[in-house]
Amino acid sequence: MAPETQSPTILRFGVFEVDLRAGEVRKQGTRIRLQEQPFHVLTLLLQRPGEVVTREELRSAIWQSDTFVDFDNGMNTSINKLREALGDSADNPRFIETLPKRGYRFIAQVTGVDGTARETAAGVSAAAPLRSRKMVVTLAIVVLAAGIAGGLFWRARKARHLTEKDTIVLGDFANSTGDAVFDGTLREGLSVELEQSPFLSLVSEEGIHQTLQMMERPASARLTPEITREVCQRTSSAAALDGSIALIGTRYVLILKAVSCANGDLLASTEAQANDKSHVLDALGKAASEMRRKLGESLSTLQKYNTPLEQATTPSLEALQAYTLGGKSGDFPTAIPFLRRAIQLDPDFAMAYDQLGGAYGSIGETALAVENTRKAFELRGRVSDVEKLNIEADYYRGVTGNLIEAQRSYALGEQIYPREPGFCGGLGVIYNTLGQYESALKEHREALRLLPHDSVAFRFVAYTYLLLDRVEDAAATAREAREKGLDSALRPTAYLIAFYQNDASEMARQVAAAAGKTGEEDLLLALEADTAAYFGHLGRARQLSRQASNSAKRAGEKEASAVYEAMAGLREGLFGNTAKGLEQTRMAMTPSSGRDVYYGFGLASAYAKNAKATQRFVEGFEKGFVEDTDVRFNYIPTLRAKLALIHSNPQQAIDSLEIAAPYELGLPAGGFYNWPNMYPVYVRGEAFLAAHRGREAAAEFQKILDHRGIVLNEPIGALAHLQLGRAYVLQGDTAKARAAYQDFLTLWKDADPDIPVLKEAKAEYAKL
Repeated sequence: MAPETQSPTILRFGVFEVDLRAGEVRKQGTRIRLQEQPFHVLTLLLQRPGEVVTREELRSAIWQSDTFVDFDNGMNTSINKLREALGDSADNPRFIETLPKRGYRFIAQVTGVDGTARETAAGVSAAAPLRSRKMVVTLAIVVLAAGIAGGLFWRARKARHLTEKDTIVLGDFANSTGDAVFDGTLREGLSVELEQSPFLSLVSEEGIHQTLQMMERPASARLTPEITREVCQRTSSAAALDGSIALIGTRYVLILKAVSCANGDLLASTEAQANDKSHVLDALGKAASEMRRKLGESLSTLQKYNTPLEQATTPSLEALQAYTLGGKSGDFPTAIPFLRRAIQLDPDFAMAYDQLGGAYGSIGETALAVENTRKAFELRGRVSDVEKLNIEADYYRGVTGNLIEAQRSYALGEQIYPREPGFCGGLGVIYNTLGQYESALKEHREALRLLPHDSVAFRFVAYTYLLLDRVEDAAATAREAREKGLDSALRPTAYLIAFYQNDASEMARQVAAAAGKTGEEDLLLALEADTAAYFGHLGRARQLSRQASNSAKRAGEKEASAVYEAMAGLREGLFGNTAKGLEQTRMAMTPSSGRDVYYGFGLASAYAKNAKATQRFVEGFEKGFVEDTDVRFNYIPTLRAKLALIHSNPQQAIDSLEIAAPYELGLPAGGFYNWPNMYPVYVRGEAFLAAHRGREAAAEFQKILDHRGIVLNEPIGALAHLQLGRAYVLQGDTAKARAAYQDFLTLWKDADPDIPVLKEAKAEYAKL
């Protein structure tokens, strides 16, 4: 039996020596630095000198099938690094020859340590010229065929650009480095980079979560390439985009890959490398920019809207990780510690300040909300254009209250990023605030089109239909949301729709469904309190308002709690319990209270006819909110009119309210608790009554009754019937006066008998 031949562990070629066991390459005795992947390629080529080693063979031997990499880029990179280390050239090779579309061949003589030449497996020699010629011809045909096929494939890939109507599902990064700081963080960074693009559009996180739910997977499920592609198919998206990061030697390699959701074909891939961890975000930004180009974005927008990722977010991976965890927390109170941590790690992290401002605002920490949003505004020069517009809109809306400037920011954002739902949604909220409901509906419907699974988008569309008195459309929208499993998010709107339709059982069902649910219960209790007061059940309204306030406090919503208490106090004043109302609104106020709580106090003070206190309050209120659109054009004119009425000057009151006319149908407090709507109209009606101008007074109170979808269950919605009766009395129209009084007394047929305004109404009606 012949002795077994052992493969040598040291091979030589030219001036180089390769130790296969040690994994080292030396040039004339000096060790050459070569990374693991290129070394593996060299090993395979040296073991088969003179033979073509196909790319597929290299893939099978080095890149395992379950490893997530872009093979083409990885192979090309390895060959280039190998040639660089050997001082070789692709155009005039001495060691490694490239056979296009096939593979590579090591063409230099390879020997063992004993000088014995390595045999080739191909058996190419001068002894077989005919066979050699046949092989050359065959190879030429194969190469030509491969070239034609490759050209067709290349053209097909080149044509597979996305369009402006396509959407992308962003998957999670495969992290093989063992460093947890990259988990979730790189996906967030990639999202920020891609969202700079006016061309590309990502499926929202809400849309992904809804789709995962339909797939019977948890919302926190890891978005592997397989799951991402299924989400992509279910959302009718065009591409699934996945990423990976690996540590090869001391360098980090990032690869992005976009595949067609329809057939799994590769649409585009990019690769970037970082010398160390501190440069990973920079590498990610470059890879993302290249991906944007390969997916079809124009060079002009790519150059214009391409803020470096480290600038758009933060150069600190740890800060970006904390920011990402805050976004995944699911609610604002939980997000706050993560966002604060992000800012501690990077005090110039503008996006973190902006998100922290929003989180504080949601729980009623108005001072902290203003402080952080203002800081974000100061740092906005560091962020991308899309984030800059968002921060500016947040600042104008939440800090200065300048809705006109906020509207400009949203409108510009919508113009540049027509598929970014935040801009059309924000613009819709501004239009709602200004009372331009048709325009608001258009924007909210566009936001819903872009976010078909978003509960907030559904909520705004349904609510805006209601504001337009299109109650059937509002109900249909609520039903559609319920069919998509978004019932809980629309409970407040469903309650108000039921109120509009006089459906007491449905109102009770919505209140019961929200019981004990943090973030839902308080608003439903507050709405139920207003409904009780609307029908004159003041004792029950007091009890429900206390419950709403306490529920909000338990949920950490301090501002909401104070608003409920302020509204309860104002209600007392409107119903004639002026001293009680003033005391209750005063107790609701704190140093950190927002403008709406202060407005409630100012109105309660005015209805208590406390002239000096109201005057001081109005002056301070005006100085504190010099840019605030709602304060300047809604709150202050109303308070000044009430102050003029205290001084028995109804004409001055009427004049003061002229400036409010363009905004009087709007929602000055925003949100879905509609307590101060149409107060300029109500007070103007009071002024006309005081001036004994019955016809004009009747027109104002009728305006309230004609806009039931705006006023809904506010106390002035019930009181408008009584005031309309008083206006008809001034006109001498007894029949209409009696009818209006009867409408009011019918609403209050079971009212608490000791309410001052009810006693007045009964006495006045008896005289007709």
